[in-house]
Amino acid sequence: MKPAYLITGATGFLGKELNKAFCRHAVIDMLGRSRKNHIVCDLSSDTPQIDKAYDIVIHNAGKAHVVPKTASDAEEFFQVNYHGTLNLLKSFEASHNLPKALILISTVAVYGLENGALIDESCPLNASDPYGLSKSMAEEAVFKWGKKNEIPTGILRLPLVAGPLPPGNLHKMIKAQQTGYFFHIGQGDTRRSMVSASDVAAIIPKLAEVGGVYNLTDQYHPSFAELTSLFSKKLGLKDPYHVPFWVARSLAKIGDFYSFVLRRDAPFSSNSLSKMTSSLTFSDEKAKRLLNWQPQRVLHFFESLPKEDLVYD
Repeated sequence: MKPAYLITGATGFLGKELNKAFCRHAVIDMLGRSRKNHIVCDLSSDTPQIDKAYDIVIHNAGKAHVVPKTASDAEEFFQVNYHGTLNLLKSFEASHNLPKALILISTVAVYGLENGALIDESCPLNASDPYGLSKSMAEEAVFKWGKKNEIPTGILRLPLVAGPLPPGNLHKMIKAQQTGYFFHIGQGDTRRSMVSASDVAAIIPKLAEVGGVYNLTDQYHPSFAELTSLFSKKLGLKDPYHVPFWVARSLAKIGDFYSFVLRRDAPFSSNSLSKMTSSLTFSDEKAKRLLNWQPQRVLHFFESLPKEDLVYD
């Protein structure tokens, strides 16, 4: 008999890859807001009815890729990421159908860092932004629930995730290249940790057995220049220009002034400058040691990805 999996957020970017990876060897139920799901529920406000016990529950639903501009926007992160997690956990206890294992898809944003090298899981969780803080709270809730019910729980702290039609910052980078607005500062040698969605899916069955908290990366941490060079070749674009740091700093100050006067986000600001010149990488040695984590390089993944799966309107 095939194992039974429940995936929340299964219609989203990573959720689709999880669904595709497991559908051949497991019976998949999906939980989410749309009618495409087997269990239709808005976890941010409701507690679903769970009618069966699952071998693995993958809690992937969450709010990300948005910068909150109002208090209401910020509160939504907590409603979706934290209270949504609490509602899911309550549903299992109410139904008495506890899963054999629970996996939470979290983020490296819980560390609250903007720069650093090979940060591991022992680093304090100092997030103060709504996204990172709400995910940190969700992690604590899952950990306590798993300990209370003696159920293996796994938490995956993910950096940028690569997959077909990537969202978030990768999408912004590609679109900026297409429109000619992306440029490198200096040599473009800033590095960021990344991981492919297919590798995340592949490690989950092992994680369900072992449990624990893990960073995942591709163990290479590509530079901005390597990424944009690859995207340029795939899309038939010119490589972005390289701008000296002093020029970029002057442009950032102009952007700051624009934002202050017009009360609107500028395309380039001091915040943008900091992100483009600060490397931020994470260590996944723990996953390598305990889960036999052997990921592919994200650059190799993108090289094999069809052009039509790289960018969308």
